[in-house]
Amino acid sequence: MKKFNLKIKAIGVVLAAVLLLFISPAVVNANADETVYLGGFVTGFEIKTDGTSVIGVSDVVTENGVKSPSKDAGVLPGDTLLYVGETKINTPYDIEVALKNYKSGKVVLRLKRDGNEIVKEVIPEKDLTGKLRLGLFVRDGASGIGTVTFVKKDGEFTALGHPVCEGDKITEASGGNLYRCSVFGVTKGERGKAGELKGVFVGDAPIGTISKNTEQGIKGKMNKNFDKSSLSEIETGEASIGEAAIIATIDGVKREEFKIAIVKSDKNKKTRNYLIKITDKRLISIAGGIVQGMSGSPIVQDGKLVGAVTHVFVNDPTRGYGISVANML
Repeated sequence: MKKFNLKIKAIGVVLAAVLLLFISPAVVNANADETVYLGGFVTGFEIKTDGTSVIGVSDVVTENGVKSPSKDAGVLPGDTLLYVGETKINTPYDIEVALKNYKSGKVVLRLKRDGNEIVKEVIPEKDLTGKLRLGLFVRDGASGIGTVTFVKKDGEFTALGHPVCEGDKITEASGGNLYRCSVFGVTKGERGKAGELKGVFVGDAPIGTISKNTEQGIKGKMNKNFDKSSLSEIETGEASIGEAAIIATIDGVKREEFKIAIVKSDKNKKTRNYLIKITDKRLISIAGGIVQGMSGSPIVQDGKLVGAVTHVFVNDPTRGYGISVANML
């Protein structure tokens, strides 16, 4: 995903819908003694990374034919580019800066692959415009919209309920920001095609900072001036099979309650603890069920926060997965 220009800008969400075949029935044990502020509001997020992600290797058309400098050197999609020579790479533009004084010979690339730092030597090639190329497609960071599940008394928040990923790899966060967001439209989910919330970042000033991107969601801390007065306090608790509700925002900044059923649960997993079904007729008529951007919407049962929505089934938007609040705390 390209980095957002943080003026009001329409954005969609690129969060893959995942289908799991079976979850065994059980009751999820949560920390029932903690009180938090209930979320349910949509925010825009921007995750910063250490280095840039290699999303592809490409050919370079030169006067002497087609060359593939990075591919030939063994650079792979999914690698993280840290340095070109002695230049730290945080944005795609930094690569151009690094190659500015190149004369000849090999350039050392420092990369991270599967958590390990590796070195590759690449010979840059001039394209037909005379510009030096490594034959790489890279991007810096990740951004989108999602829902905050809860805010703790000390300002720490958890959102999404699942990680932001590039393919099947969790994006490593070196920081990031959380922004106010307003929903201006909903693309209705259909069988075989996930829907999505459409939103805009409101203002340039962040309301919080992101510190981690984990299996259980993005985590960080709200700024000191974040206004919690509109949020209600709620105890966390245990979930059971039966009726429940989600708190979600599908229009503007208004949080609403929608009926669901917890169909199955599994306390033995780190994620995807619940199989849930949307039963609210209004939400189904507007959105088709769960849509991208609703990830992190709190699940409330018997007056307690028990978890959050995480995924939608592509073949049935009224069904999806949730995570227990115990795994998010």
